[in-house]
Amino acid sequence: MRGTILIRKRLLAMLAVLTLLFCLVGVRIGSLTLFQGEMLTERGVKQWTREGIVSPRRGQIQDRTGSVLVLSAGAYAVTANPRLIADPAAFAKAVASALETDAERIRARVENKAYASVILKRQASRETVDLLRQMLREQPALLQGLSFEEDSRRWYPKGAFLTQVLGLTNIDAQGQSGLESRYDTLLQGKAGSLRREVDARARLLPDGKTAYVPPENGGTVRLTVDAAIQGIVEKAMRECLEVNGAKAVQCIVMDVNTGAILALCMKPDYDPNDPPRDDVEKLQELMRITAVTDVYEPGSTFKMITCAAALDCGAAALSDTFNCSGSITVDGDRIRCWKNSHGHETLTQGLANSCNPVFVTLALRMGADTFYRYLRAFGLGVRTGIELPGESAGILIRADRVKNVDLARIGFGQSVAVTPLQLITAGCAVVNGGRLMRPYIVQEILDENGNVLERTQPRVAATPIHEETSAVMRRLLENVVENGGGRNGAVAGYRVAGKTGTAQVYKDGRVVSNVHIGSFLGFAPADQPRIAVLVTVNEAQVPVDYGSVTAAPFAAQILEEALPVLGVPRQDPKATQAPGVSVPDVVGMTVAEAKKALAEEMLLADTDGESPVVTAQSPAAGAQMRAGGTVMLYTFQGQPLEAVELVTVPDVRGLSMVEAGRRIRQRGLEMEVSGSGLAARQSPAAGGYAKPGDTVKVTFELPQGTE
Repeated sequence: MRGTILIRKRLLAMLAVLTLLFCLVGVRIGSLTLFQGEMLTERGVKQWTREGIVSPRRGQIQDRTGSVLVLSAGAYAVTANPRLIADPAAFAKAVASALETDAERIRARVENKAYASVILKRQASRETVDLLRQMLREQPALLQGLSFEEDSRRWYPKGAFLTQVLGLTNIDAQGQSGLESRYDTLLQGKAGSLRREVDARARLLPDGKTAYVPPENGGTVRLTVDAAIQGIVEKAMRECLEVNGAKAVQCIVMDVNTGAILALCMKPDYDPNDPPRDDVEKLQELMRITAVTDVYEPGSTFKMITCAAALDCGAAALSDTFNCSGSITVDGDRIRCWKNSHGHETLTQGLANSCNPVFVTLALRMGADTFYRYLRAFGLGVRTGIELPGESAGILIRADRVKNVDLARIGFGQSVAVTPLQLITAGCAVVNGGRLMRPYIVQEILDENGNVLERTQPRVAATPIHEETSAVMRRLLENVVENGGGRNGAVAGYRVAGKTGTAQVYKDGRVVSNVHIGSFLGFAPADQPRIAVLVTVNEAQVPVDYGSVTAAPFAAQILEEALPVLGVPRQDPKATQAPGVSVPDVVGMTVAEAKKALAEEMLLADTDGESPVVTAQSPAAGAQMRAGGTVMLYTFQGQPLEAVELVTVPDVRGLSMVEAGRRIRQRGLEMEVSGSGLAARQSPAAGGYAKPGDTVKVTFELPQGTE
């Protein structure tokens, strides 16, 4: 009996243990199934399969006619399976020369047996892969584990062409700049996959299953840019950069009536097929789309906007006359004209002469409220919305803070900063009937099959002036090219309208004298404009760096070659380029003698009017010019390229004598004091420019009600 009870207890204990073990197993199975099943399945799949990404073909970027500007060319990724490589050092030594890379780098990669596949080189050429395949056939034991997969690389067929706009991609085909970055998601497409069964050593099973998910190739971005016109611009800007010894040059060609960008060029640039990636700082500087990111004081090209606004609001009429004595004073600030004196002149002559006092007068006549209403309607101070990254809004002083002296300077293109894109867009509104068009550079977006996904339509952003005013401005600007400072922008057989400009350059917040940004904004045909061309030349290293000399001739060259591309015939079919003449040497002559000598060669002359003797000329003696072209006679005394730094005079009105003196001395200026109390008046006025060491005269007065 006692033995039976003992056996029963043992059986019960064994049953309890077995039940517990069964429960534990059940819990474990439940845990593996319910909570870890997905993870374990994924781990198992990774162990018996090998999965690769099937990269989609990145989409193209085309010009408006469908000509390919960017595409993805076929290439290969060279890979290796470290688990199959018996002698990593010998393997690395064998393939290093073919891959043009370091053998130690390859050896370090293939020694790591933790990976079943490592990449040895991306974007290898077909020639490289063919060589490696030949080596694999000759040395199969040594190079066992070497394999090749499809890859692609970005190819720019035209090299340094629309460089900054197109942008760059990295080795993983991800956009880094320009349109490549802006439309990266669209161009990339969607990757596919390929999964194949392998054994424990990651070798493909002959009868294993394969799962393939095809990729979705990227779409196509078709631009408004015309490759033929862009080629014309690229050539002209290379010459412009070299001839002027400039720091940088820019050119925008725009359809006057739609706002479509037909060409956009900035130099210096680089070949996107071989960018300077070893110098990151240099590459970042060269990648910037400066025509939309950088701002500058436009100078006299801005006068067409002031003139259009004044005519449109009734503040000026063509019958108005003005008197230029070489300067005009506004609130104690003396504003100089570029010439000693233009004397009595009409509004038409004032625009042709680019006379600063005329446009100071027009700006003050309109007043801040009216003038600012037009400036905003012309799109100044806001982004245009073009499909390019990094666009700047420009700089426009707040209307409630603008002073008369600021308004006066804005009238002739100072104290306001614009991007080249803003300026040409506003200029087109001046001549196209008064419509401010939203600029655009993307014509349409296509899928991989060529179906249109999006299409950009021209859009009117504002109507700053009336059509009648625009018609008047076309005549005035044509006169500038025929009889004024824009003569070098003329094109035989075409009617051209336009305006030159010479803008100040700021360095470290200071104006640098005798270093400028020369520009020319031209339109053709003048009576019914089709295209606008803006050329800017930054810091030309020539004796005379006016826009009429550095920029206008190249704008004329672009117009002459681009108009036939657009199907615009010469108005006189028999008209040809005016015969070339050799520029005589007139340095050392009086201005009168120089003009006579130039006239004998059928050349015109313009001068700064500083003195009666010519000290420099541009173009230089012996250069070839068209008959009827203008030679600049520079009569300055001293070194023409000496950079004289100027500082902005601070506004000290309302300050104590101590605080006023401190602010003035901070700018390197001296203060001459009269009176006592708080600063009431100063000369030069706030916002003006003076050389370090110059004296600012400040009058102090006691506030009313004090003694």
